[in-house]
Amino acid sequence: MRSETEIRQEGMSALKSRLDPVETEKFLMLVRRDSFDYTEWQRNLWDKMDVAQIFEKGREFEKQGKHGLQPPMQPQ
Repeated sequence: MRSETEIRQEGMSALKSRLDPVETEKFLMLVRRDSFDYTEWQRNLWDKMDVAQIFEKGREFEKQGKHGLQPPMQPQ
């Protein structure tokens, strides 16, 4: 299991890779100010979508190539 410091560093890296410095700071301020409940947010995030719709969203995101993952290796 990773330490809190490692998780914090990776989270900041993720934010910085998608947001500019001002947006990153604004996001952090919003989370603190609104006492953000991540678990509740996750419950509500997908409640209007079925599994097929969520899967399709994932495929679209993968096609955009913004996830930072390498494509699977092709068999030789």
